[in-house]
Amino acid sequence: MIEFVAVVTGLLSVWFARKENILVYPVGIVSVLIYVYLCYHAGLYADMAINAFYFVMSVFGWYTWTHMSTQTQDHLPISRLKTPAMLLCIALIAVFTVIIHYILTHYTNSTVPFWDSLTTSIFIIAMYLMALKKIENWLLWIIGDFFCIFLFYNKDLKLSALQYLVFFALAIAGYIEWSKRIKRETYE
Repeated sequence: MIEFVAVVTGLLSVWFARKENILVYPVGIVSVLIYVYLCYHAGLYADMAINAFYFVMSVFGWYTWTHMSTQTQDHLPISRLKTPAMLLCIALIAVFTVIIHYILTHYTNSTVPFWDSLTTSIFIIAMYLMALKKIENWLLWIIGDFFCIFLFYNKDLKLSALQYLVFFALAIAGYIEWSKRIKRETYE
């Protein structure tokens, strides 16, 4: 039952993100706190940690979405990363993957240290980019969600695997929707 609540609130959170609705954050907080508990018991320690990070980033995102604006707009607009920032994000994913993999390999009994560390690293950067309303966050969610479908299925968390399948589809839809919005905001 607890996994069901985590799945439903997680799906709603991504739906709200896709719609650029501030409810992404309070609803998402419920989901991530439950997933901290679930991942701990499944031995997915990096995923547990990433959900704790999501909690912190949800508070940060909630603040930035409601308080950060430009002089010409009353809300934080969707924008794109510039090439140097994009390269930095890729480098950070690689560095985080190596660090997390080392921790999981040497200090936990993780059975999937590479995949757990890779998806966690991707999601760290994706969540940060989402809080800043960078459209590239959706590309990272697409990649990470794809891997998590198989990771969670392999760990016998079937509902969560199904959730990641839906997340994958919603991330594609989110990218398409935000692409349209960024074009509209550019021409206004």
